Amino acid sequence: MAMSTRVSRPHRDEVRSRVLAAAVTVFAKRGFAAATIDEVAAAAGFTKGAVYSNFASKDELFLALMDAEVNARVELMRRVAAGAASTRQALAEIGDQLARAATDQPDWQLLFLEFWLRAVREPSVREKFVTHRRALRASIAETIRQAVADDQSAWKWPAEDTTVLLLALSNGFAIEALADPTSIPDGLLGRVLARFADGA
Repeated sequence: MAMSTRVSRPHRDEVRSRVLAAAVTVFAKRGFAAATIDEVAAAAGFTKGAVYSNFASKDELFLALMDAEVNARVELMRRVAAGAASTRQALAEIGDQLARAATDQPDWQLLFLEFWLRAVREPSVREKFVTHRRALRASIAETIRQAVADDQSAWKWPAEDTTVLLLALSNGFAIEALADPTSIPDGLLGRVLARFADGA
């Protein structure tokens, strides 16, 4: 008598991780607007129901991707700040990391811009998007406060203002790099922040 082999079902966290990874690929290839949940599910190796059991909508799926991207960047900034010898060095290296992320991840930047356009045009999406951006700014501001905690005289700008400056510049770099990747000089954002620290 043949014995049946029991196939274990993937854990919920694994399903979520695979769906998120598949979404990055599908959204990058098809664009957010054209991509479908069916395509994401197929790329992840699941049914559409598996996607909807973790994310209520395509918008929610994208916002989860944005959370993951934001958390990775903020964690990187924290590590950079913790290892820097001075406020000037910390801010310069944070600037370099943000600029590098903007130029090294063109697919993500394009998706972000596509979703940003959707958010500013549709009030219901905009509300959720703004909530995520506020959380991002708060995380970065806290990282900056930690970076200058031992050397506050070197950076007199409020952390919140510095955060807006960082995001505006890194997003601007990303837009320029999407059209012409060679247009962004290496280390430019880091040098700008270091110069601000010198004259703050």
